[in-house]
Formats: sequence, C-alpha cells, structure tokens
Amino acid sequence: MIELIPAIDLIDGHCVRLSRGDYDSRKTYDADPVDVAREAEDHGVRRLHVVDLDGAASHHIVNHKTLHAIASATDLVIDFGGGVKTADDLRIAFESGAQMVTAGSIAVSQPDIVAQWLETFGPEKIILGADVRGGKIAVNGWKNATETDLYDFLNHYTRLSISRVISTDIDRDGMLQGPAIALYREMLARYPGLGVIASGGVKSMDDIRELQAAAVPGVIFGKALYEGHITWSEIEAFVTTNA
Repeated sequence: MIELIPAIDLIDGHCVRLSRGDYDSRKTYDADPVDVAREAEDHGVRRLHVVDLDGAASHHIVNHKTLHAIASATDLVIDFGGGVKTADDLRIAFESGAQMVTAGSIAVSQPDIVAQWLETFGPEKIILGADVRGGKIAVNGWKNATETDLYDFLNHYTRLSISRVISTDIDRDGMLQGPAIALYREMLARYPGLGVIASGGVKSMDDIRELQAAAVPGVIFGKALYEGHITWSEIEAFVTTNA
C-alpha cells in the first residue's frame, strides 16, 4: 500500500501552501497545525510531513516550537524539512520530535556533511530531498536553481546508502494538476527498492491510486486536502481498504 503523508507547511507557525514554490503566492489557511495533525491521526494516518518554509528561506530552523507542539499532541511519525543546515539544526529537529529529517539544499551544497549524518544517524533517519525543475535540482525553498542533474544527484546518494527520497516536481506543486507519474516511474526503474515519495500536484484520491498502481511507496499532499478536493473520510476509507 502507498503511504499517505499529509503535509503541513509552516510560515509564522501557520499552515500555508505555495504555488510552484513561490513565496509571493502564499495562501494561509485557517487551520491550526496541531489540529490538522490530530485530525490526520484520528483518520488512520500514521505519518506527517512538516516543512519549515521560514527555515528554508532563513537557512536555519525557525518553526521548531510548532514541530514540538505537533509531536507532543500526537503519536505520528514526523519527517521534518526546511532550514536544516547544521548539526545544531539537526539536533533541534530531533529534540523537537522529528523522527526523520529531510536533507535538501545542504545535500547539494555540503554533501560531505550529509554523508557524515548518514553515517552517524543511519539512512532510516535522513531522507534525501530532491526537488526538481526541468530535470535540475532546486534549493533554498526552491528559490535557487542549480546545474545539478537529478540523476547525478541520486547516483551519488544511493551509493551512500540513502534509502528514501522525497521528490517534488516544483512546477506541479500547489497547482492541483496531477503528479509527475512518469518522473516517479523513471526513478523507480533506475533505483529499484528506493523509497520514492512523490510530492507535488496531487489533486484527488484518483491521483493517489494512480501513484499506487505505479508502485510508488509514498505520497505527500497538502493543498488538495486543505481545499476539500481530498477529504478525511476518503483518506480513512483508503487506509482501511488497503490495510
């Protein structure tokens, strides 16, 4: 069964969504992050994706108090990303309740540090963030494009025993136009057994079923949930049916 992973993206401690990673497109939702997390758990979800967008823009963790509040209020497995640049950021994330941390921008800029994290904490604790636009990796909250090819990036980290990767097709993120199925199929074909987590573009449960049919292990979704295109009852029914 594909793992359903609702997203909570944070700016100033509030749930927000961006379109194509553009901070100027920010839409803030009248939803308390802790309440969203509790709702997810109540409907059978076991995992949550929390992104500190302030942290991604500021190059250090900012919303760790909100992370701690979510972790304290639920038993959800939380993976956390955004602003994790140093060993101190990593410590704060884990101490605030994250079970896994996503290494995105730093995996491009300082691969030796991420290699050390993988050796110290193990691949079960470190998720690779591979956010892509036009086949190239983007960093710093998707503000900056790089010349790093997606598959060169994945080749490097799979050799370092990375076992999970969250890959967002930035041009689809927040657009409700469907996920990049072909991209994820290609990734799985090249790296059998890699825990690919799809992110970006999910608009309905049909998209999630299509990802499941493509054998994608996990899917992150946010805007479709906040805007009612996917409901909690649909999520619970899917989890129950596929248990």
